[in-house]
Formats: sequence, structure tokens, C-alpha cells
Amino acid sequence: MALKISKVLWVFSLLAATAFFMYVYASLPETVVVNENTFTISLSKEAVFYIALALITIANALVFLVTRIYPEKDFMFKAWFYVLIIWVNLFFVIGLNFISLYNSGEKYDYGRLGAIIYGSVAILLIWIAVWPIYRIAQNFSKKQTV
Repeated sequence: MALKISKVLWVFSLLAATAFFMYVYASLPETVVVNENTFTISLSKEAVFYIALALITIANALVFLVTRIYPEKDFMFKAWFYVLIIWVNLFFVIGLNFISLYNSGEKYDYGRLGAIIYGSVAILLIWIAVWPIYRIAQNFSKKQTV
């Protein structure tokens, strides 16, 4: 049941990420500033499009790879992996939102957005750590019942 729910949520996250990606692409200027520290890193609108498209495609294609590699009996890992990719899609949406907002020229308090970006990274890292902790707990519970 968890696998089916995570598959449905993954499909919706992929559709939402794709729709948001197209919206952001339409709002970007021809030259997109990615970093402004000691020197400015700017890319063309098309380069940002293809880089973001490649990252989103590779991340979501991993779902198909994992479902082919792991056997049917390991459905909990597959469910965990689907949710991991959901969090990755959320991170892409937040990152693209930041790039779009930064290049829009609007006055915005970026201090609050930093918490959202770091929060999405923290959620991603916590979810990555959940699977090994789950497997260790599962191994300990099996040893105690024997």
C-alpha cells in the first residue's frame, strides 16, 4: 500500500515540477545570473533550461532504474526511494523558484528564502538517513525475536 501511494505522489510531484519548471523558464530573462560573489556567473536562458531539464530527468529516471534492479519483495525500499525523489523534485522546485526570483529584479527579503532552501536540503538529508536507520532497526528486531 505504501508503494502505491508513493508512486502516485511521485507522479504528481513530477507533473508539478515539470509545470513549475516551464513557468520559471517562461519568466527568466535571456541572461540568467546564477551566482554573484567575487565574480558573476551567468548563463543563457537555454543553458539553464537544458541543465535543469537534465537534472530533473536523471533524478526521475532513477526511479525506473531502481524498480528494475530491486526485486519485488523489497517494496519498502522502493517506497522510500519514490519519496526520496519526491523530496528531490521539491528541492528542484525551490531552487528554480530562487533563481527565478533572483533574476526577476523585484525587491525581496532573501533572508526568509534561505531558511526554505536550507530546510529543503535538511529534509532531503534526513530522508536519506531514514533508510539506513530503518534497516538497522529491522535487523536488531529480527535478532531479538530468534
